[in-house]
Amino acid sequence: MAQRIAILTGGGDVPGLNSVIKEVTYRATELDCEVIGIRRGWEGLTHLNLDDPESRSRYVLPLDRLVTRTIDRTGGTFLHSSRTNPAKMKSIPDHLKGMEFPSKESIGKDGKPVTTYDVTKSVLSNLSKLGADYVVAIGGDDTLSYAARLDKEGVKVIAIPKTMDNDVRNTEYCIGFSTAITRAESAINRQRTTVGSHERIGVFRVFGRDAGFTALYTAYVTNIRCAIPEHKVNLDKLITLLVEDKKRNPSNYSLVILSEGAEWEGHTVSTYGEADAYGHQKKANVGEELAEEIKRRGKEETIVSDLTYDLRSGDPDFIDKLVAATFGNIAMDAVAAGKSGLMTAIVNGCFDLVPIPDPKLGPRKIDVATAYNTERYRPNYSNKLGLPIFLTKAN
Repeated sequence: MAQRIAILTGGGDVPGLNSVIKEVTYRATELDCEVIGIRRGWEGLTHLNLDDPESRSRYVLPLDRLVTRTIDRTGGTFLHSSRTNPAKMKSIPDHLKGMEFPSKESIGKDGKPVTTYDVTKSVLSNLSKLGADYVVAIGGDDTLSYAARLDKEGVKVIAIPKTMDNDVRNTEYCIGFSTAITRAESAINRQRTTVGSHERIGVFRVFGRDAGFTALYTAYVTNIRCAIPEHKVNLDKLITLLVEDKKRNPSNYSLVILSEGAEWEGHTVSTYGEADAYGHQKKANVGEELAEEIKRRGKEETIVSDLTYDLRSGDPDFIDKLVAATFGNIAMDAVAAGKSGLMTAIVNGCFDLVPIPDPKLGPRKIDVATAYNTERYRPNYSNKLGLPIFLTKAN
C-alpha cells in the first residue's frame, strides 16, 4: 500500500479542482496514507530545491483534513498552477545549472532557434527524495502528456482529466466543462437584453483552441448558431443566416458563439506572442474578426463579448462537484489496489478507469458528422437516442 501521495494541478484552473484535492486527502487519511500537495503544477517538481527551506515552503504543502476541510467550497485550485513542461524547459532552474540535461534544438513558431531541456531526471530525484509512492496529476491534455511520460519512467501515476474544453481523450467528460456551459448560458441569456435593446448581432467567443465542445454545447442549450474548429464555415452563408435570424426575431437581434480556434473558408486565425511550454501561442480574437466582417459584408452593427476566462472562474456547479468528488475517490480506489498508468474517466456514461491518453494523438475532437449541422451551423439535435448523457463518445 502506498504511504505517500503527491498531488498537483496543472494548466488552466477550472471549478472542481479543489473537490478532487479534498477527496483524495480525506480518502488517504482513511487508508493511512500521507498526502503532499505540489504547488504550481509541474513547476513544483522542476524548481523544487529540497536543500533550500524557502523553496520547500514554496512548492511543498502537506495536506490533511484540517487544511482541506473547506477548499471544495470555492473554485480555482488551492495548490495553484502553471504551464510548465519538464520535458521542454526553455531555461534550467538556477539550482540545477551546471548539471547536464538532454537538450533539443528546434525552430520556434516565430522562426527563431529554440533550445529546450528535459529535466525529467531532476523531477524523478525530487519525487524520490519526497518519498512519493504515487503521483495524482490533475490536468488537461498538456499536463497529462507529462503524466504519461512519468508513467513510462516507472513512476506510479493516476491522472484525472480537467478542462473546460472537454477535449481529453479516453473520457466523455472533464472536470470544469459543466460549469463552463452553465456560465456561458447564463452570460448569453443576460446579454440578450443589451443586444436586443440595440438591435444588433451578438458575437460571443469562448475557449476551444482545437475542439469546439464548449461552443457547441453552449449553442445547444441557448439555441443559437456556432462555429467550431472542426469545420470551416462559409463566411457569407453564416452572415446571411445571422442577418435572416435578426430579421425574423421580433426583438430584431441574433446571436452566434465561436470557439477561439474557429475559422472560415479562406481564413486562418492568427496567433501572437511567445509559445508556451507546450508550443501554444495565443490566438487573435476571432470574435472581433467576425464582427468586422459582419459589419462590412452584412451591413449590421455588432456587440462582441469575450466570455473565455469568466467561464472557468467561481464555484463549481453540481455536476462538476459530483464528478470531481467521484474522480478523486476512484483515483484513491486505484491507489489502494496498486494500479497505475490510468486515468479516471466517464465512458458510455459510466465512471471508469482508462489508460492515460497517448499525447501523440492530440486532443479529442467533435464528430462533425453526428454532432454538428454543417448546413445550419447549429448543433445536431436529432438521433440522440442511446447516447451517453453527455451526447458524445470517449473517442
